[in-house]
Amino acid sequence: MIRHLSSLWQSDFGWKFRHSPMAILSALVTLVLVLAAIFAPLIAPYNPFDSSSLNLMNGFSAPMTPNAFTGEVFLLGTDDQGRDVFSTILYGMRVSLFVGVLAVLFGLVLGVSLGLVAGYAGGRVDGFIMRVADIQLTFPAILVAMLIFGVAKGIIDPQYRDQMAIWVLIIAIGLSDWVPFARVVRGATMVEKNRDYVQAARLIGRKPVAIMVLHILPNVLNPILVIATISLALAIIAEATLSFLGVGAPPTQPSLGTLIRIGQTFLFSGEWWILLFPAITLLALALAVNSLGDWLRDALNPRLK
Repeated sequence: MIRHLSSLWQSDFGWKFRHSPMAILSALVTLVLVLAAIFAPLIAPYNPFDSSSLNLMNGFSAPMTPNAFTGEVFLLGTDDQGRDVFSTILYGMRVSLFVGVLAVLFGLVLGVSLGLVAGYAGGRVDGFIMRVADIQLTFPAILVAMLIFGVAKGIIDPQYRDQMAIWVLIIAIGLSDWVPFARVVRGATMVEKNRDYVQAARLIGRKPVAIMVLHILPNVLNPILVIATISLALAIIAEATLSFLGVGAPPTQPSLGTLIRIGQTFLFSGEWWILLFPAITLLALALAVNSLGDWLRDALNPRLK
């Protein structure tokens, strides 16, 4: 493992990374935020979702200012329920990243599978899949996600809605984000399926599924990686948008979007920190991941080598 990492660091890819300040900064910001979310129970001074530990008297405490009633000091202040904003951001990032990563994985698997089938089979199968993709592209992704989320919540029994809300959100965002994967993989598959190594695999009797998975897929991974990285930033923003609109994460599992929605309610009454710090965190996370995706796109582009 160490030898492979060393080889990667000394490769052309590693050289480009070491000589790109933006890539290094984006990777560091992403790594710090992801680790902070993963180890939130160890880092956060309070568990904001443990109602027994909350003290309403600590509500609306300004950052680094002793509370007028309890005298307690909070790094980034507290919200209307007395929850430590720093702790809620750490736990909120966990929800946002969990939804974003799984939604991208779901969209990736679906889009890559359909793209491989469309590109390899061609004909009517290709035409049908691409027409469905074209129809979906005519609608904004956020509207598609809202539609799927609304239909799913209407089907699910009310007593299970909060429990299933996160998974419904993942499926909704994933179903709205499979088209870019499918279109790119389809185009690459149409080129690769005429290569000599694919023709050789056909001659020795390999089945189409084995050819697509074992031979074609490894040769189209670079654009998939780039799209997945950029899609992660878009998925995090989509989750925050849905949660801000009140159709995302439930109040019992608030994400960064939910925290921003709560903060927006108190913005004009002077409690600016409830909105500001979650918004800055979301901006930093989305911008860092997106910048890293932009760098990967350029670094893995053979025309720029």
